Amino acid sequence: MAYLKPLPYDTNPQLKERFEHYRETRGFIPNSILTMQRRPAIAEAFMALNKAVLYKGTVSEELKMLVSLIASQAAGCRYCQAHMANLSSIYEASADKIAAVWDWQDSPLFTDAERAALDYAFKASIIPNQVDDPTFAELARHFSDSEIVEITASVALFGYLNRWNDSLATDLEDYPRKVAEGLIGGVGWTPGKHAGAD
Repeated sequence: MAYLKPLPYDTNPQLKERFEHYRETRGFIPNSILTMQRRPAIAEAFMALNKAVLYKGTVSEELKMLVSLIASQAAGCRYCQAHMANLSSIYEASADKIAAVWDWQDSPLFTDAERAALDYAFKASIIPNQVDDPTFAELARHFSDSEIVEITASVALFGYLNRWNDSLATDLEDYPRKVAEGLIGGVGWTPGKHAGAD
């Protein structure tokens, strides 16, 4: 059960348009942001950063979602794993690829570039950070400096979200829970502390 309950979606009218966008594209409004709106400026800034990181640039949205999924798996945040399994599927990652993301090093479903990005994301997400010269060199073989900024921003964004949701035990919404059960439940995912109801 969440330590802080989400506020109603219409608590801050200035956030309504963005909240409606989430409902239309994801099928629900994330409890994390509904909770965050206790400080509307933080919610607004977060949503703007989320949009800039995940939906702008030249790295495919599919890859950024998978990078965010592996970052959340490395950090252990079950809430964000469910959300990113859902978003990975929305942005055209196959069910097989989503289920195999933890096996990125050996799975034939991933290209060398995807492997480099996922390896970097994993090593950047664990504590202490394990990114070393060979890891970065392999990433730089496949991506421009600007694209490396996008990939790193995706990892860093989920560093924030993983800590936010795990610290507050944010309740996982029904929609991403069902998606995660279908896509990554077979490879060990459970809601964990996020099992509370809306």
